[in-house]
Amino acid sequence: MAQGSLAADDESSTGGAGGNNPGEGEAAPEPQPPTPRALRIRRALRWTTTTLAAALILGALLLPNTLPALQPNRFTRIPAEAIIGAVVMLALPRRPRVVAAALYGIGLAVLTVLNLLDMGFNEYLGRGFNAALDWDLLPDAQSYVADTMGGAVATGAAVGGVILILLLMALMAAATIHLSSLLALHKARATQGALMAGTVWITCTALNLQAFGMPIASDHAAGAFRTHAQRTVDSLEDEARFAKEAKADTFGNTPPDQLLPDLRGKDVVFTFIESYGRAAIEDPITAPGVGRTLDASNAALAEAGFHARSGWLTSATFGGSSWLGHSTTMSGLWIDNQRRYRTVTAGEHLTLTKAFQKTGAWDTVGVMPGVQKGWPESQWYGLDRMYNAWQLGYKGPKFSWSTMPDQYALEAFQRQIHGKKRDKPLMSFVILTSSHQPWAPLPKMVDWDDLGDGSVFGPIQKAGKKAGDVLTDTTKSREEYGKSVEYSLTSLTQWMERYGTDDTVLVFLGDHQPMARVSGNHASRDVPISIVAKDPKVLDKIADWNWTDGLKPAEDAPVWRMSAFRDRFLTAYGSTPHASN
Repeated sequence: MAQGSLAADDESSTGGAGGNNPGEGEAAPEPQPPTPRALRIRRALRWTTTTLAAALILGALLLPNTLPALQPNRFTRIPAEAIIGAVVMLALPRRPRVVAAALYGIGLAVLTVLNLLDMGFNEYLGRGFNAALDWDLLPDAQSYVADTMGGAVATGAAVGGVILILLLMALMAAATIHLSSLLALHKARATQGALMAGTVWITCTALNLQAFGMPIASDHAAGAFRTHAQRTVDSLEDEARFAKEAKADTFGNTPPDQLLPDLRGKDVVFTFIESYGRAAIEDPITAPGVGRTLDASNAALAEAGFHARSGWLTSATFGGSSWLGHSTTMSGLWIDNQRRYRTVTAGEHLTLTKAFQKTGAWDTVGVMPGVQKGWPESQWYGLDRMYNAWQLGYKGPKFSWSTMPDQYALEAFQRQIHGKKRDKPLMSFVILTSSHQPWAPLPKMVDWDDLGDGSVFGPIQKAGKKAGDVLTDTTKSREEYGKSVEYSLTSLTQWMERYGTDDTVLVFLGDHQPMARVSGNHASRDVPISIVAKDPKVLDKIADWNWTDGLKPAEDAPVWRMSAFRDRFLTAYGSTPHASN
């Protein structure tokens, strides 16, 4: 009986004879061990994941912030931040460790974005990204891409950029969490490894040991964060200082009758040529063509009775943000960032253009073919009237960012403003845009009598180079930049030769140097400036400036900060200082 019962129990537990009829009490089959091939695949995946995670983290910690520094030897260093991060992860319990690892990864993603922004700003503007000031420039960058490459490309780039940043944060967080879990799993060996790495780092630092031309020990990531933090602090402090500086003005209380008495009766034209920098005159690729253009223009103007003198100004900006150069020249204040620009344009600091308006002896007008929306700064500049891109009658095609060729803009200026009879002389503030990057496609000179509404430029625009082909090639960028400056100079000097009178005074200059890829990584910020007039008394007033005769400043001609021009100009033409506090 007992044996039968025991046998029955055994049988029921195995699902009956032969195991063909499973019952409720059936035991689960034992899992089959993985095959050797599956084990190798799993091991390879783990090693690959770990290697990629480590490479991603080390890459973020060692990534430089300039394109020239993006060299292999930058990634052969030992980052202190990795050692410290490992020590912290080893000391934390599981949940705090996961949170800390995720935050560490997000921080590395932020650092990577900042370094990439630094690369872009250094490449185009010759300076690093400023988190306190430069977010306002991102919409302008999107507008530039839209004008250059099209609205769809600009929108796609903006959306793609946001998605990439979010993906980068997720990947960095996943990588740091993965490595922190691995450290905890092998805590003893990881602790020994961190101790050894720390010892090596300290030794390399103390002995200043190097490999491949770089110090082995690195604290680059911490230094990058310190730099950005310091930029932010300095910017906030600078804002307060500049607000006080902008209130003080050497000519702020000068009576109208004591402003610019030696230019009364003259039509004065202030013209900025986009990106017309020292590189245009001295770079081996651009200098020959630009030099020939300046020489030919100088000879043609001389034959028409005009003479010129030229020097150098050091611009407050580089590669872009042209409005900073314009406002610095006209205000006599050093306006090298957007916050300074907003501060000064919201105040009452006297601009050179407004000095003409204040006298009551001139009509003042602005010609801004690059402005396509409201521009409240016209009041700060002291302009009675302002003509933007939509008010110059242009019906032809855009040339990349430039809304119209300079030759057309100058002809429209002549037709609508300068050539009309007036009760007063005219002070004009003209911004030319054809030499704005990407320098493709470029307009060409046509007969002035054929300009019409600008439709004549249609075939020229269609036959021009593609912006993408030029921007991606450094040599082509330099070549086309030179051609664009030649075009702008020719347009302006031919306008002067054609329409200038005995009473016309032309002051023209560049707003900044072109981007670093064209002007060079260590280029100066100098731009040429020239004053052209037929009346010899106008140039006699600036004889003590020691500027070079003609349109091309000598290499050793005087160099002033751009902010010095306003006061020198006002003083040269008879203005009496009466300071405001």
